[in-house]
Amino acid sequence: MRRGRVVRSVVAVAGLALLGGAPAGSPVRAATLGEVAVTGYPADSGTVAVAVRIRDVQAATHVSPLAGQVVTLAPSIVTAVRGSGSARGYYLQDTSPDADEATSEGIFVFTGGTTPPVDVGDEVVVTGTVAEFRGGGPTSPGLTVTEITGPASTVLSSDNALPAPAVIGIGGRVPPTEVISDETGDVETGGVFDPAQDGIDFYESLEGMLVQVNNAVASGPRTGFGEISVLADNGAGSSVRTARGGVVVRPADFNPERIIVDDSIAATAVVNVGDHFSAALIGVMDYSFNNFKLNIASPVTAVSDGVTPETTTAAGPGELAVATLNVENLDPGDSPDKITRLAAIIVDNMRSPDLLSLEEVQDNSGPADDAVVDASASFEALIDAITAAGGPAYEFRQVNPDDDADGGEPGGNIRVGFLFRTDQGLSFVDRPGGDATTPVTVAPGPRLSASPGRVDPANPAFVDSRKPLAGEFVYRGSPLFRGGQPLQLQGRRPAVVRQEPAARALERGPAAPAGADRERLRGRHPRGAG
Repeated sequence: MRRGRVVRSVVAVAGLALLGGAPAGSPVRAATLGEVAVTGYPADSGTVAVAVRIRDVQAATHVSPLAGQVVTLAPSIVTAVRGSGSARGYYLQDTSPDADEATSEGIFVFTGGTTPPVDVGDEVVVTGTVAEFRGGGPTSPGLTVTEITGPASTVLSSDNALPAPAVIGIGGRVPPTEVISDETGDVETGGVFDPAQDGIDFYESLEGMLVQVNNAVASGPRTGFGEISVLADNGAGSSVRTARGGVVVRPADFNPERIIVDDSIAATAVVNVGDHFSAALIGVMDYSFNNFKLNIASPVTAVSDGVTPETTTAAGPGELAVATLNVENLDPGDSPDKITRLAAIIVDNMRSPDLLSLEEVQDNSGPADDAVVDASASFEALIDAITAAGGPAYEFRQVNPDDDADGGEPGGNIRVGFLFRTDQGLSFVDRPGGDATTPVTVAPGPRLSASPGRVDPANPAFVDSRKPLAGEFVYRGSPLFRGGQPLQLQGRRPAVVRQEPAARALERGPAAPAGADRERLRGRHPRGAG
């Protein structure tokens, strides 16, 4: 892996010189630095600054060879500004790139809670410390982001043309389509940096740069965090696609061609799978929450592909409709819009099934970690909304978990439960004995030892995860048994992390503490975490 490069160019602007032939990282003072009037770093301050270009800070590696050093960057253009929150700053890009695609020409300049003193299009000289920020702290599996901290910035000119964005896809740089990394071990400290082969290195080589994705197609819906996964060029060259337009994960293919679009700078459009956009997606490449992200610089309108929720066929005479629905961490404190939307799905799209297994039901106080485990109000809120939407009356059954024992959002006490109608010949058999830790068994009859009861709750597979639920019913005089199993993903791996190959594990709910930390760490901060 290349760790150091030689600065061969000479740039002189208002007395600032990049010293030709000086190894990047050598302790040379930027010539006559004070003549550039860089606030905070006067020529007589004793500060030693290394005069470099951005590509020498980034290098062909995941961790800068200049980390910890004070540098002065060659005059570069501001391509984007993050002007709100605790992670403010701006992105700089060199307008005189070299021919080495492995070294990024862009970088983030972190200003903390201070609004950056620059505008897009400004030509800037900046002096500051090269830092590697790891969101989530030093033990986080994620990569670091190379950036400039403690900056002193001088604007040389304004309203300059921006550097041409690097195109990802046809006519530009084509990402790998299967391999995220073929290395073994920590990619930040070893291995071969290979952007042509490894997706993790491909996006690292674009970190901080202005990039463009043409004819992007959404391979997934917009998330609650404003993120959209897209494929360039309408998915041309991508690996196996789904019928709806997604992209398929396979044992040796974790889809590095998939690009995550984020709203850290500008709002993202609400899209569904298969939707397109009114223009090319242009923004800066960043990294957060175990993924490289394209932070779009300006909003782009969605162009619908016409995908709409399916509507099932209602049960006919003598038929029993059984269904499963994830209610997305339901609790009584959820917005009325969310609860109404869930009720509409049950009534209109699922046609009011006779028996529903519900996933992700939280306790009555939702994410408040207050020892509450009962969820009756959560179920009743949904049942009332179903009735208001014109649906039938439902009853519910469930088993309260032990406090903070089943994973999911901290304090939420997530669980599985049943909703059932009683107007179609279906009834529930209530049999005492079911609790958080007692396993349900099948007795002669057959019948359940407890109804409802939890299935093998002490099994190591369910540690810190919601437990399956079993219930006994009678339908038109015949016994009916229903199991409610939380859908979990086998083989899930963190998307893009430093330790490769990334470990696969059984996903235990919504990756606690991600639900809480994601909001607290939005924008990769607070600082001081690593």
